Amino acid sequence: MRTAESVPSIVPHIDEHDVYIVEHHSFEHGRIWGEVNSETPGFEPVVMDLLTGQYVNPIRVVAFNVGEGWCRDASAEVVHELRRRCDLQQRDIPFFLQDFVDRYEGRYRDVQLPLPMRLY
Repeated sequence: MRTAESVPSIVPHIDEHDVYIVEHHSFEHGRIWGEVNSETPGFEPVVMDLLTGQYVNPIRVVAFNVGEGWCRDASAEVVHELRRRCDLQQRDIPFFLQDFVDRYEGRYRDVQLPLPMRLY
């Protein structure tokens, strides 16, 4: 029988930095949390994974720090960085990230535009 001491912990060490994980929609499995490389769990790898298409339908990004005892939604922060990098490279947001970016930039709104009516 295994004891708690013999099973490796998934909780980062207290001296480690913030950890970012991505919830995304998989067509095979529905909503899932993406895997995080425990050696590079920070902000930069998540932004790069999003830009390179590792998550094609992201829903949100959550940041946490076990040592400091907090957890928060970091989606807006990540979207801001995605927009900044694409603007610097003078390119559009990749199509697979467009809904995610629009949602957190506040651009997505269900609005019914008034259509001109013709009365005959």
